[in-house]
Amino acid sequence: MDSARRHTSAPDDVRTTAPAGRALATEAVHAGRDDLAGRGLHAPPIDLSTTYPSYDSRGEAARIDAFAATGAEPDGPPVYGRLGNPTVARFEAALARLEGTEAAVAFASGMAALTAVLLVRGSMGLRHVVAVRPLYGCSDHLLTAGLLGSEVTWTDPAGVADALRPDTGLVLVESPANPTLAEVDLRAVAHACGSVPLLVDNTFATPVLQRPAEHGARLVLHSATKYLGGHGDVLAGVVACDEEFAGRLRQVRFATGGVLHPLAGYLLLRGLSTLPVRVRAASANAADLAGRLAADPRVSRVHYPRIGGAMVSFEVYGDPHEVVGGVRLITPAVSLGSVDTLIQHPASISHRIVDADDRRSAGVSDRLLRLSVGLEDVDDLWADLDRALGERAAGAIPLREALARTE
Repeated sequence: MDSARRHTSAPDDVRTTAPAGRALATEAVHAGRDDLAGRGLHAPPIDLSTTYPSYDSRGEAARIDAFAATGAEPDGPPVYGRLGNPTVARFEAALARLEGTEAAVAFASGMAALTAVLLVRGSMGLRHVVAVRPLYGCSDHLLTAGLLGSEVTWTDPAGVADALRPDTGLVLVESPANPTLAEVDLRAVAHACGSVPLLVDNTFATPVLQRPAEHGARLVLHSATKYLGGHGDVLAGVVACDEEFAGRLRQVRFATGGVLHPLAGYLLLRGLSTLPVRVRAASANAADLAGRLAADPRVSRVHYPRIGGAMVSFEVYGDPHEVVGGVRLITPAVSLGSVDTLIQHPASISHRIVDADDRRSAGVSDRLLRLSVGLEDVDDLWADLDRALGERAAGAIPLREALARTE
């Protein structure tokens, strides 16, 4: 929704039950670690090996044949780091449990993960994609530029069914969307897709706020760089999905080499353990700031999703570049989902690569700022924003009218 005045506190109905029946907070801490106590370990081990010795070359051959046929993870000892890694596998298993899917496949970045999905579908002759704007700018560019031989039809959620073709391999939405936080009725879109797989970019919401697979999505994409890692020190992507699709993704990962480093897998598994706590605390801060921004005459519009979350976007009457240049506590930087608060100007950075007319028609105005709210004291954050916003812009409309425009 656009008006933060209709949602000025963290949601009380954040889902707390994980698919396995245990509370989400419990799963976040224990998923991927179930075997540790039995092995006499408390912290997950980091396996940095690139290759693994084996005196059974016949057995290795059989495992490689099985992988080539189905993409299933090889039984027995590991073979080579590009086929899989035990530390990364722990993160994949944990994320799949949090998203309620059979499997998950991790990659070196979110864009590598999306690329693998498109390659899987393209290899089946299904190169047409139906997509809803806005998306993350680089996702938009990857589709529009046709770098993988794909063809994209852009539509709104209501037009998905009419946009499908016999060669449509994928429907792609992001909800809440980057950077406007527009939300999509995932169940309705999944129904409109029919047999075509729906991929939902769930980076902003995380499984703490929504699990798209429960609404009919076959594929759930994360830039794991963001909330899943949560500390701005790991670059990664992951797709949660059914085992059949996971097998194809593993084959693409093996062939193209977009593997996740084991240390990144370890950091991501550690990040998942605090994910519910971080998301809920940051969401409370974000809802508070959204309310203050909605009541501020220097701000023309506020975007904050109904499901809550730690992202806020807002449009200013003044120069957005002055706001970015004026923060001192808040960090002016790309990315999001860290424990510290970040601000950026999408039209200049994250969505600069999108055609200006397409960008604006998707709601990414030149005065829009995107705020990734962290865990600092909310009054300190507001004091920094208040200073950065400066004096009320000349010619700004009256406060009453400004608030009315956000309804």
